Amino acid sequence: MKNRTSKYTPSLEQAFQRNSTQGYEPEGSYGYLRCLEHGAPNDLIRWHHHEEYELHLITATTGKIFVGDYIGTFKPGNLVLTGPHLPHNWISTDMPKEGVFRRDFVLQFLGEPFRKSCEHLPELKQALPLLSRAKNGIEFFGISDIAEHKLKCIKETTGLRRFNHFLELVLVLSEHSDYQLLSTTQIQSSDNDASMKRISEVVDFITENYASQFSMADIAKRTGMDSSQFSRYFSKASGNTFTGFVNRLRINKACQLLMETDQYISTICYHVGYNNVANFNRRFIEIKNMTPSDYRKQSKNRFKQ
Repeated sequence: MKNRTSKYTPSLEQAFQRNSTQGYEPEGSYGYLRCLEHGAPNDLIRWHHHEEYELHLITATTGKIFVGDYIGTFKPGNLVLTGPHLPHNWISTDMPKEGVFRRDFVLQFLGEPFRKSCEHLPELKQALPLLSRAKNGIEFFGISDIAEHKLKCIKETTGLRRFNHFLELVLVLSEHSDYQLLSTTQIQSSDNDASMKRISEVVDFITENYASQFSMADIAKRTGMDSSQFSRYFSKASGNTFTGFVNRLRINKACQLLMETDQYISTICYHVGYNNVANFNRRFIEIKNMTPSDYRKQSKNRFKQ
């Protein structure tokens, strides 16, 4: 089948595309933090990515959300933080004919200035795990009212007062425990650096060889552990069982191929390391709550405006 990856590639949102007619704060009116409010339909509603972190709050309509390889539903109160260059889009499916005046309330900020500030202001380091998780996209539950209030405070202020509201919001997000990661599985651990290096090496090997056939015993041997010891270690360090992690990684790779190519589903099945289509379909449904063919059909909606 012909590969149409270029057609499916998310567009890069450039600074020159961001103007006040679309809902962005005008150039020169903001500093580190930039707010955006817009209704629907709007040219900004498209499959795209950018270098900033983005906190995105839906205030009207329901529909489909696309973040990386994740497909889900949204309604008012949907609150998501996306990391740099993580493709995303929200497609409203119940919008009135006349559209809506405000559907999205957005805050954008760059990660590098924040990280550099941590070198001089160590208190800011508390937010670094949040920024790391955002590489997958994070959906928060139960705090949309708080977030909307703080976003309004940020939009209505400037200078130190605006930055103070931002830090208060970051603190709320950092300490909130009711959330889900949306896209590819990511290692999270409170272990020491040596342990993290060890588990990262294991994950790197799995990531590079996901299409090959290997067992937990094979990977355990590489670490000098027996299978039961490695199983406990991996679960503690990653928050995932070994089998669960491998399946999620393979299914996420399959999602990428379903979204970006026209390869047959059976071809994708074998390409990502499964021996038979039935097992692949079963694992796909367990993780994505839909069949591979439904995922491919729905993923095409991320291009709609």
